[in-house]
Amino acid sequence: MEREEAMLSASSMYYLQDIKMETIANHLHMSRSSVSRLLRDARESGLVEITLRPTPTRGPGLAKKIEACFGIETHVVPVADLADEAERLDHVARATAKIVTGWFDSDMIMGVAWGTTLAAIARHLGKKPTRGSAIVQLNGAANVRTSGVEYAGNLIARFGEAFDAQVHLFPVPAFFDFAETRNAMWSERSIVRVLEYQRRADIALFSIGAIAGEVPSHVYSAGYLETSDIQTLDKEGIVGDVCTIFLREDGTYEDLSMNARATGPTPEELRSIPRRICGVAGDNKVVPLLAALRAGAITDLVVDEQTATKLVEHVMQLKDGAASAEEIALQTDHSEPLVSSS
Repeated sequence: MEREEAMLSASSMYYLQDIKMETIANHLHMSRSSVSRLLRDARESGLVEITLRPTPTRGPGLAKKIEACFGIETHVVPVADLADEAERLDHVARATAKIVTGWFDSDMIMGVAWGTTLAAIARHLGKKPTRGSAIVQLNGAANVRTSGVEYAGNLIARFGEAFDAQVHLFPVPAFFDFAETRNAMWSERSIVRVLEYQRRADIALFSIGAIAGEVPSHVYSAGYLETSDIQTLDKEGIVGDVCTIFLREDGTYEDLSMNARATGPTPEELRSIPRRICGVAGDNKVVPLLAALRAGAITDLVVDEQTATKLVEHVMQLKDGAASAEEIALQTDHSEPLVSSS
């Protein structure tokens, strides 16, 4: 009877009150391993029954459609229908952190951008010691109001700590005032060293920047752009950015004036990195995400179910007289992608 009572007490505290094993052990005056055995016996005896009731999800079907359309690996994260955008972001950040931790290993280089989503991913990183690895910042962070160094530096340092990796910061502004200044800085040896690490990266990790939304992108909400810059974005039809390189909805970016002053890698430069992971959550990210996919910037997409649904719906609605290749891909199954990501 004493053991059954102990099993009941331990199980109630662990499963119903969400109390940690160490606390339960102290309360019952026993070791943590004894509590673990009580919980095991409670399950085996039928005192505790664990039932999984997965909620219906469209994730696998959505992932298959996006993969067929754009030729990328897609991980659709199930979230509750009533989840707000902050919750959706947290779920995507957790999933992305887990995936990145599994992929990154010794003697590898990972390029990391900064922003709201990347900060969330950094908070969910687990510890995975590696040897001979490096983390390199992909785009500058300083602006006219703050140095940006502390914000980006802390974020990149969190990745370095998680993997015991060497950290290489990128000590330049997010945007130069003049394209000529940027071009001159790209000849400086200290900058060339960081750019070389970026080019040698095995993995690039970034998100999508959106101009507005419930959870605004850091580049648009933290003083990186002047009023005149925002007006230029609107005039040139820009819908968002990847690593502070601005994109139109059709994925073009080469002739945009703001990009001549930006410090992040272009989609073309990103394509030299074998694995390019993008974590995305939020309705406001749908259009810029499509732009990034069309630009071929992404090889692996981690996206919440609602955003994935809206992406598919948006592509289906883009009718210009006849169905586009993207629309056809979303309506049929293909063994080969119609839109290449490289």
